Amino acid sequence: MKFIYQTWWKVIAVLLVLSSLITGLLVAVPKKYIVNETIRNLYFHVPMWMGMLTVFVISVYFSVRYLRFNRQEDDLAAVECVNSGLLFYTLGLVTGMFWAKYTWGEYWSGDPKQNSAAIGFLLYAAYLVMRNAIDEEQKRAKISAIYNIFAFPIMVVVIFVLPRLTDSLHPGNGGNPGFGGSDLDNTMRISFYPAMLGWSFIALWIATLRYRIRLIEYKSNDIN
Repeated sequence: MKFIYQTWWKVIAVLLVLSSLITGLLVAVPKKYIVNETIRNLYFHVPMWMGMLTVFVISVYFSVRYLRFNRQEDDLAAVECVNSGLLFYTLGLVTGMFWAKYTWGEYWSGDPKQNSAAIGFLLYAAYLVMRNAIDEEQKRAKISAIYNIFAFPIMVVVIFVLPRLTDSLHPGNGGNPGFGGSDLDNTMRISFYPAMLGWSFIALWIATLRYRIRLIEYKSNDIN
């Protein structure tokens, strides 16, 4: 866990996000039919989803560690990764809704990708509700760990697999191209890939801060 206290990766995160913001807003983008300048949302929407996935994967890792070693610190790390992931999940939903408004005509049109994203969000929201409903510490941690381990692959299937099997307007689903020559060119990749890495680091940074605060509170309550 010493990694979370180091500074170098946090500096890299800030630099990557700042560079992607500057290039993403100022560098010319390809003129695509319908999407036009809204294609710049790719620099924000998808990297925020990547940040979400990064901390969700880490949360599963710590849930497995809790079941193996029964350390309360691992449970705290898992839940704070989920909390941070839901923050970026929300940002991903909101940026996606704004893009949909300008390209599909509505913030929420009931597209399979949107509906799947909503189901995935509720899946993780239920995780937090369940934790608050269980008072006994070890029981709560164990049940939460098991739930979290199964929730992640279900979320992946719901969001990334099922929409591909149906008709969807979302790029990369329902036969629509995504991340190919029809959507990206080399100038966009210069901003897109650093944004993916930068926002993932930012999500991890937020999760570590939340974990450190939760750990202090836990140890303080334990002493009292």
